[in-house]
Amino acid sequence: MPTYRLLKRSAIPFFYRLPYSPIAIVLQNKPAVVSFCSLQSSPILSQFQSLVNRTFDFYIFLVLIGSDLIVRRLSRTMGSSGANAFKLADHPKLPKGKTIALIVLDGWGEANPDPYNCIHTAETPTMDSFKKTAPEKWRLIKAHGTAVGLPSEDDMGNSEVGHNALGAGRIYAQGAKLVDLALESGKIYDGEGFKYIKQSFDKGTLHLIGLLSDGGVHSRLDQVQLLLKGAAERGAKRIRLHILTDGRDVIDGTSVGFVETIENDLAKLREKGVDAKIASGGGRMYVTMDRYENDWSVVKRGWDAQVLGEAPHKFKSAVEAVKKLRETPKANDQYLPPFVIVDDSGKAVGPIVDGDAVVTVNFRADRMTMLAKALEYEDFDKFDRVRVPKINYAGMLQYDGELKLPSHYLVSPPEIERTSGEYLVHNGVKTFACSETVKFGHVTFFWNGNRSGYFNPEMEEYIEIPSDVGITFNVQPKMKALEIAEKARDAILSGKFHQVRVNLPNGDMVGHTGDVEATVVSCKAADEAVKIMIDAIAQVGGIFVVTADHGNAEDMVKRDKSGKPMLDKNGNVQILTSHTLQPVPIAIGGPGLAPGVRFRSDVPTGGLANVAATVINLHGFEAPSDYETTLIEVVDK
Repeated sequence: MPTYRLLKRSAIPFFYRLPYSPIAIVLQNKPAVVSFCSLQSSPILSQFQSLVNRTFDFYIFLVLIGSDLIVRRLSRTMGSSGANAFKLADHPKLPKGKTIALIVLDGWGEANPDPYNCIHTAETPTMDSFKKTAPEKWRLIKAHGTAVGLPSEDDMGNSEVGHNALGAGRIYAQGAKLVDLALESGKIYDGEGFKYIKQSFDKGTLHLIGLLSDGGVHSRLDQVQLLLKGAAERGAKRIRLHILTDGRDVIDGTSVGFVETIENDLAKLREKGVDAKIASGGGRMYVTMDRYENDWSVVKRGWDAQVLGEAPHKFKSAVEAVKKLRETPKANDQYLPPFVIVDDSGKAVGPIVDGDAVVTVNFRADRMTMLAKALEYEDFDKFDRVRVPKINYAGMLQYDGELKLPSHYLVSPPEIERTSGEYLVHNGVKTFACSETVKFGHVTFFWNGNRSGYFNPEMEEYIEIPSDVGITFNVQPKMKALEIAEKARDAILSGKFHQVRVNLPNGDMVGHTGDVEATVVSCKAADEAVKIMIDAIAQVGGIFVVTADHGNAEDMVKRDKSGKPMLDKNGNVQILTSHTLQPVPIAIGGPGLAPGVRFRSDVPTGGLANVAATVINLHGFEAPSDYETTLIEVVDK
């Protein structure tokens, strides 16, 4: 007979603590297979019904079979409705009904004053005023590393994990960390995704498409190396890589070294009898890695090279290709044109054809989703694909949980439930969210736990402002900051919404171009946009919360260990186009902020995940007990 134990939440190892309830039942030993229905009807439920009924929103059943722990969510507590499951308690001191402007400045970190600190150089009187006039309502929070679910403190944050943390209120293993765990344990090879692509190993080619970089934002070189090795050991006889050069999350020019490294690995595989080669390539911002359907021609250039084997440049080796293309005036890794590798007869060595398997190796979703649609959708009209091979395609992760895209994937994404947005909708908080195309998904999809669409269309309104197309962002560094601010202002003044949430992309998107002067302009534009929204909040007696998702514009130079700017061989400063490890600010205020509200001093390591509970409090509710703690306190005066 199986034995049962009732465990407190604190007794469950950290990586098995799921955010459903304070208790869990552990079934030890047998049965080895338990269906969802049999769990629901299990007699043990009646044994602890009195403990959970009317007390907890959810319970989980943990099935312990040998060393494997299978986690199954059963149902909401017996007798409670869906709405009651999300019911939040009233905050004892903070009122409901205030309009809150929740403003995320993308790529806006805090660093020492410096000529390469574009935020410091720019005129930003609104942002400056928060720190100077109300220091007890301004502080720094962590936006990188373990604070956002990444493996180490050396891992830069990014907009996706940042907005996940901001919206979820809890820290989930993310991106690189998920893939690391799957590769280290070998579970990546046991999953349905790998089994699906393995069907093509016998007669077809395995194609790996993705960013070749150690930046850790979209992909990591060492993961690609491990996947190559693991696939070859498990029967892949013919492998082709379609590489995308970086220069954005890492220093421009490092592409040559990355290509040489992977070529060395491929040579070792060939020595073992595996036909392994690089087949095509191009710069990430010009080939394949567009996002939010901003410019489909970027994806088409990749498709032509990867699938059709056609590109304006042909080379015998990838090292030769990257070196030669970088000789072009003003060339950089981000914008290298597409190329294909050909054999002695001039024939492409690795176009994707019927019967092949394809894996997109990026773990970050935003810049793989468009290619995933082109590879997977039969009904596709964004560009003429010319030829649509019948392939077995899987992503490194599933890039869109709502769209189930792709339908096969190697590593399961974090299951983010009960986000702050979902809680607030269930508690009568009407929400407005807005950004321009390049960051629209961040204040909606990523904020809502990798979920597309509305929780309740009657309670929410999302507005997307089209981003500029066909130019780099430093050409128009103000981007759509003014338009976003005006939409938010109108939403605030309309009186229809309790939360108005926006993302201002300027500091990040312009910062990525490496154009320091343009980034200064972009920061000023973002500050002016904040002022428009803050003024609207003042008119309605509301509250503002201003923060950021990660650093970028505050430090745009590569530095040596002493902190001094690094120079290249020609004596020029090496510009940094990537995100940073800097903390980000958070400021609260407005006429609707209750007297005595200030930031707590006992949460020194607070991060982005703490913002959700903070905002829920400002809406007049207590946050869920398993959320990261609030950053604020109310001091009686």
